[in-house]
Amino acid sequence: MNNTPLKLSAVISVHNEENQLTECLKTLEFADEIVVLLDKCTDGSEAIAQTFTDRIVHGAWPKEGARRNAGIESCTGDWVFEIDADERVPEALAKEIRRTVETSDADWHEVPVDNYIGERLIRWGWGASFGKSAYPGLFRRGVKVWEDQRVHPNLTWSGRKGAMLSNRLLHYVDRNLSDMIKRLDNYSSARALDMRDSGQIGSTANNVRRFFSRFIKCYFFRRGYREGGYGLMIAICAGLYPLLAHLKAKLETE
Repeated sequence: MNNTPLKLSAVISVHNEENQLTECLKTLEFADEIVVLLDKCTDGSEAIAQTFTDRIVHGAWPKEGARRNAGIESCTGDWVFEIDADERVPEALAKEIRRTVETSDADWHEVPVDNYIGERLIRWGWGASFGKSAYPGLFRRGVKVWEDQRVHPNLTWSGRKGAMLSNRLLHYVDRNLSDMIKRLDNYSSARALDMRDSGQIGSTANNVRRFFSRFIKCYFFRRGYREGGYGLMIAICAGLYPLLAHLKAKLETE
């Protein structure tokens, strides 16, 4: 019987993340290899990556799905752990990931997330495509494929889901509320392009209804009210996201 631990790859896709990249990569040294994909980087991201790994992939990808797939395809491990530059892996999570890789009979696992706005931990209210309380970040190579969209691409799976991990990833999602509003603008613009590409931009009336349903979901059902003004802002942005994307797809030409 072969008791050799299965090889684990950590992969990160970045575009000009010199301010975040070092702190993220420091937390990935538990992996057997680190793969850094540099997407049109013009800052110091490459020099930073070179201090942690020689597995560096260069290129230019117009859509998030294709970029993430390129990173995953560059991994050589039996298992892949996918992470972004604004995220950190605490020691307890790193140990749990290694245990899972060595013992799991499933094909993929979700990782729970603690989201921060600045220094403030925000646990409640995330969701509806504007934040993640968990994500499918640990998987066997070959079972996870991102589809061809610019923002929040869909996923295609070919394996069996295992139990969610217990320890949490740290996600520094926004610096402040102004950063959150900028993210809403960027997300909705990218989503509008995807909608125009597909020819499916929906109706204004339906997206107005979605504003209220998504707001209620985040603020009340996911208890965003427990976070005070932050939870209110998250619920507003979650509701506005599809409505803004629809209006941009309908009214803007670029």
